[in-house]
Amino acid sequence: MLHILRLAASTFQQGIAIVLQFLTQSYFQQIHNPNPTSRTMKNIVIFGGSYAGISTAHRILKQAAKLGPFKITLVSPNTDFYWNIASPRGLIPGQLTDEKLFQPITAGFNQYPVSQFEFVLAYAESLDVEAKVVGVSSSGGKKTLDYDFLILASGSHTKGGTPFKGLGSTEATRDALHDFQDRVRKAETIVIAGAGVTGVEVAGELGFEYGRQKKIILIASGPTVLEGSPASVSKLATKDLQNLKVEIKLQTKVMGIMQTPSGRQDLTLSDGDKLIADTYIPTFGLIPNSSYIPTKFLNANGSVAVDEYLKVKGAEDVWAVGDVSDVEYSQFISCDRQSVYCAKSIISILSNKTPLPYKAISRRFMGLQIGKKAATGHFGSLKIPSFIVVRARKTLFVENMGPTVDGSLF
Repeated sequence: MLHILRLAASTFQQGIAIVLQFLTQSYFQQIHNPNPTSRTMKNIVIFGGSYAGISTAHRILKQAAKLGPFKITLVSPNTDFYWNIASPRGLIPGQLTDEKLFQPITAGFNQYPVSQFEFVLAYAESLDVEAKVVGVSSSGGKKTLDYDFLILASGSHTKGGTPFKGLGSTEATRDALHDFQDRVRKAETIVIAGAGVTGVEVAGELGFEYGRQKKIILIASGPTVLEGSPASVSKLATKDLQNLKVEIKLQTKVMGIMQTPSGRQDLTLSDGDKLIADTYIPTFGLIPNSSYIPTKFLNANGSVAVDEYLKVKGAEDVWAVGDVSDVEYSQFISCDRQSVYCAKSIISILSNKTPLPYKAISRRFMGLQIGKKAATGHFGSLKIPSFIVVRARKTLFVENMGPTVDGSLF
């Protein structure tokens, strides 16, 4: 009995700690650097211009004066950082301007000497861990980069070309976002497939804005929305969506899609029914951006297999963080913790220190907005009070985009 009480207390304390981080955003941690030692010039290459790559680069660069000679080369196909946390609301015309969602990456790194930082606009093409060489491709052609340390932070993309993650270039992502905004504006019937976090957030935003004007349908493959969450969380999300006039179809899948002559989508459902949608929004399935990585380093889902130090198994001096890694769920807080750890690890190694193992979050954490006035979330089996999530996610943290890009949050 005593053991059970102690376990319950430990779980509660972990939950409160995560909730407080979520509310106060104290997860934007400062890195305390150990005493450096003299060393030769090191080349650190980072693949990825989304949150994982940008935050890790800043966290290392801020220790430059103490670490000695090194250079970070950040490789990314996108010129601008994309605040995709707010993308479900970004689909709604007139809610968020492009300036609230996109910001040039290079401007945020102008504070650092050119000897310490370089931005390369290119796609990752290949990786040779034995030779410590990566291949990249850009409009100017192909080239290779040598590295001493390599950080894989190339993220993921969504199925169906939806702009909930970056779609390669900034132009492609921005164009897709604008296209969806235009389709949402004109649509009378909108069907969202997938009732995970993104699907519920999208349905909530659409219901809040258009629930009494347009037909909003959310399709869930499981018996509940937010399947895998505590029953109380799924029940509350269902109630909030229904209050916003969102129709929910459970235990249903979209089996086929045909374009009609009028430009609408004819959807065939798993129960044999059909739906005609003016706009169809798939929200299921994240695909790791790992096509450039040899398959021996990937798991069955295409994610990079890492050890307890977030280092790629079977590769020397290569780390993987964020969505491309196979550790933890694909969530912002997990990504930020991995970035903090990776930066600390490299700083420790450069200072002849031994990094400690990474402590992964063992319990699922989730917080999501359902429209602008409702929200829910949980840590493990503990439901987070809705008012806390509403307050924490009211702005979807868009005010943190600028400080993220220029590094002032770190």
